[in-house]
Amino acid sequence: MRITGYKSHGVAAAAALVNAVTAAAGDDSPDALRRLLRENEFFWQEFEDADAADFRRWGRVLRPFFEADRLEEATAMLNRLMLEIPMHPHLAVHEPHGLHMHYAPPSSRLVERFRATTLMNLAELIVEHGLGRTGVCAADGCDRVYADTSRAGRRRFCSEACANRTNVAAFRARRRE
Repeated sequence: MRITGYKSHGVAAAAALVNAVTAAAGDDSPDALRRLLRENEFFWQEFEDADAADFRRWGRVLRPFFEADRLEEATAMLNRLMLEIPMHPHLAVHEPHGLHMHYAPPSSRLVERFRATTLMNLAELIVEHGLGRTGVCAADGCDRVYADTSRAGRRRFCSEACANRTNVAAFRARRRE
């Protein structure tokens, strides 16, 4: 199983939504949520401002997954959500993804398709890699989450800015010693 391409969009979208909704510096305005959907190749044109509350709720629901320290805790959460979220896996063919899986019923609203896709893609990520590729940013004072879909799987920060700031601070601390 390879969590790249189309599948990595669901994983990245989940982390981006959690950050937009729960991080101190997050922006969960309808325009920001629409942009998040567009950047992660969801059908953002279907987003309506009235959907924002459902997306915000889903971001708060997913936050504990990224904070989970134990695989058992994360899998129990995902299993519970997979029983709650309406799913109807089926094959779909459309651009830009070609043949791929959809997880929500075809008649579902955008938010329901987003929930099902992010949930299944996070489940596939931990099946393949465990919890080592998700978490809360390791930078001091940062409360954003990350999900690493790269080949190396060494990410521990939400962004290069946090990684660089942490590395520069560590370098300066070593020089002072």
